[in-house]
Amino acid sequence: MEIVHLENISYKYPTSKEAVLKNISLSLEAGKVYALIGENGGGKSTLCSLIRGFIPHVFKGDLEGKAVVFEKDIVKTSLGEFADMIGYVAQNPFTQITGTTESVYEEVGYGLESLGKKREEILETIDQVLEIFHIEDLAEKKPNELSGGQKQKVALASVYAMNPDLFIIDEPTSQLDPVGTNEIFSIVSQLKEFGKTVLLVENKIELVAQYADEIFLVKDGKIIDHGTPTDLLTKKSTAENGSFLPQFTMLAWKLHEEGFPIDVYPVLQEEAVEMVSKLRMQGNGGDRFGIHRSE
Repeated sequence: MEIVHLENISYKYPTSKEAVLKNISLSLEAGKVYALIGENGGGKSTLCSLIRGFIPHVFKGDLEGKAVVFEKDIVKTSLGEFADMIGYVAQNPFTQITGTTESVYEEVGYGLESLGKKREEILETIDQVLEIFHIEDLAEKKPNELSGGQKQKVALASVYAMNPDLFIIDEPTSQLDPVGTNEIFSIVSQLKEFGKTVLLVENKIELVAQYADEIFLVKDGKIIDHGTPTDLLTKKSTAENGSFLPQFTMLAWKLHEEGFPIDVYPVLQEEAVEMVSKLRMQGNGGDRFGIHRSE
């Protein structure tokens, strides 16, 4: 089921001299994880603002093309109508904390209260979400006194509590350590299991490769390529157009350049292990990879 349909979208902010989004077309289906990758300033966050309806209702400017989300024309649909369908987690958690609650417990339940949920349902949901995000120990702490990483987890937990169908998550791990990062991506995986759709902006490309079903490469306001992680992240053109490649793919390219017979380019760690094991069995390799090359 298609839940987002963009067709020939172009957009220019009121203060911009030229369009920030240029003739963009894409579709998102329910239950999949999508990722936007590419250079900073290329239009990824603006595209997220469009899909969540902040363009054109909050950010004005010039919008051209067709944008339909949950079968609703975003131009003709108020933000309130999307409130319980679209959840957004900002890159900067300091802007997402409401500033009106006295504890993390209240913060997680704030959105549910705004939606008019019953008290019993709110309390039950808060307890479940605190456990899922492993933040029970933060329940009584003041949100504004948390670290950046803690605020990021609380912001995502607060959105998760509202149970939207589409999650738009803009660089959720930018202020998290490796443990926190892995916890966030485990939640992304869980969202997919629950049938939710996730649109993710993320620079940690190994994790994108592991969790995304489809990736869009954005540059200069355009989607210049898209495909599965295996399709997109094994192309040198992807790196040339402003994105990182997985370290495992770069290893394979390096081995290929040095004359090793590489027929499959890995994007995941387990694929790289399989590649090296295959080279070992064939008698190809190099000392620094723990294998030996046959003459």
